[in-house]
Amino acid sequence: MVVTGVHEAAGALADALTGYAKEPDPDLTLVVVHNGGKRNEALLKAFTAAGAAVDECPKISSTGDRIAFVRSEVRAAGGRITPDAAAALVEAIGADLRQLSSAASQLTSDFGGTIDADAVARFHRGQAEVTGFTVAERVLVGDRRGALEMLRWASQRGVAHVLIADAIADGVRTAARVTSVRSSNPGELARTLKMPPWKVKKAQSQARGWSIEGLQLAIGVAADLNADVKGAAASAEYALERAVRRIVAIRASTGRGRG
Repeated sequence: MVVTGVHEAAGALADALTGYAKEPDPDLTLVVVHNGGKRNEALLKAFTAAGAAVDECPKISSTGDRIAFVRSEVRAAGGRITPDAAAALVEAIGADLRQLSSAASQLTSDFGGTIDADAVARFHRGQAEVTGFTVAERVLVGDRRGALEMLRWASQRGVAHVLIADAIADGVRTAARVTSVRSSNPGELARTLKMPPWKVKKAQSQARGWSIEGLQLAIGVAADLNADVKGAAASAEYALERAVRRIVAIRASTGRGRG
């Protein structure tokens, strides 16, 4: 159990916690968080006298402190980060220590433990630009690793699961429509399918390597995914990852270039 803000606790709560310190429950771990100052200082003394462990957490307020924090988090994750990369990460994220810790861990994982300024720039450029359609594009060209990476970034940015699923379904359906018409002329296809020429050209590019049978199977996966992200699945995030892997596998096993 964690009790935060005990420096502002009312008298009744402070008295209850002080009493608990004298007779703690052996099956319970209690953490009290005090932000400093004199208020309710007696409460801290009571816990210390009872043998409680004390962890000092100095306030991190300067840019230098945050850079040192990032370097410590990267080391804890088993990596190393250059000074300019640590500074760039702090500049990009700001003062939120949770986000800094999360980014340090993710960068260490993504870039093999060694993080430089280029890695930080790539990480945040990818985060800034990713959308559901970015994920769909990687899926349709059969880039499993890239699609899963984009999916993770989209999730971290808060892109709605439904929007990602819709983008994947739209991409698969559009590729199937373009493939089903016996013409390679973008202008003719645009008129026949009543689609803008730019979308036709994009779909033609993404449809390369697909067979019509494979696209039909992928449409089925996309339909299942639509239901999953709207509540049918226990975890929408897991459903998205599973669908990405299945669609890429379908392309590889049924595509025109196999064999």
